[in-house]
Amino acid sequence: MSTIKAYGAQDKDADLKQIDIERREVKDKDVKIQITYCGVCHSDIHTVRNDWGGGKYPVVPGHEIVGKVMEVGSKVSSFKEGDLVGVGCMVDSCRECDPCKKDLEQFCESGMVGTYNGKDKHLGGHTFGGYAETIVVEEHFVLSVPENLDAKAVAPLLCAGITTYSPLRHWNVKEGDKVGVIGLGGLGHMGIKLAHAMGANVVMITTSPDKAEDAKRLGADEVLISKNKEEMKKHRNSFDLLLNTVPVGHDINPYLALLKIDSTMVMVGAIEPLEPMHGGSLISGRKRVAGSLIGGIKETQEMLDFCGKHNVVSDVEMIDIQNINTAYERVVNSDVKYRFVIDMESLRTA
Repeated sequence: MSTIKAYGAQDKDADLKQIDIERREVKDKDVKIQITYCGVCHSDIHTVRNDWGGGKYPVVPGHEIVGKVMEVGSKVSSFKEGDLVGVGCMVDSCRECDPCKKDLEQFCESGMVGTYNGKDKHLGGHTFGGYAETIVVEEHFVLSVPENLDAKAVAPLLCAGITTYSPLRHWNVKEGDKVGVIGLGGLGHMGIKLAHAMGANVVMITTSPDKAEDAKRLGADEVLISKNKEEMKKHRNSFDLLLNTVPVGHDINPYLALLKIDSTMVMVGAIEPLEPMHGGSLISGRKRVAGSLIGGIKETQEMLDFCGKHNVVSDVEMIDIQNINTAYERVVNSDVKYRFVIDMESLRTA
């Protein structure tokens, strides 16, 4: 094992501070990565503050990791020292169940191993994430990052990017489709960019007129203010897909009226109870409400390659690790456009 510097919290009420953690030595199929950038996801905050329960401390968050390969095991064939790589939301799965065999490791029947607060089968205890100097990950869960992209702006693709790309691909969004992206935040801004790159007619759906200009800058063809009943009425029965990125419980009934017959609204934001849904809204148009969770490793690599081809990255604000607690408060207050990314050199030189 090796001891490295990281940033973590000791309990749900504690600030994140510099701590020491252990990483395993490189095994035959492992890749050791020097972390250069790590994105800040709202899930990091929920986990640190134990909003979802089951907290494991100390917690070292971070599952939007970009870095350079430092060392590879003797049986690693896909990566070499110096390669630009990424690690997303998971670092292991059983790889034997039906979902895993179908490249859907995120739905592993034994439970995927999260990049942080997952079960660490190597060292025992739980996994530590990317707010750290280095990480050791089995080759299968390491991703190749296109060299033409801005590496720091790639980091959020490994969570926000794949969370929005996966449903767009699964529901076969194609050129000319009308896609609505509900909510303009970390997920929503990636939904707009990716749907636009796929050739869709993208409509940003928001409660705030103040977001219209930025939505169009990101690639939206139109902005629909959901509080405007007349505008909502004009768009009824016209959408091929709705990507709902709103991160809290809310009323989805007004949005269901926007869907065409046999069309789907995909929930990717609210991991909590929603307000009651009226069954008639579904039955009257054979409509669907579905959910989607990140993507498997194969699809995540596909997403990165797609972003490389179309030059799609996240809009980011860079911070030093020492400012992470302030950044958390700003995320909670929606005061970032649109993702924070940590320059991990600030930890190495601390």
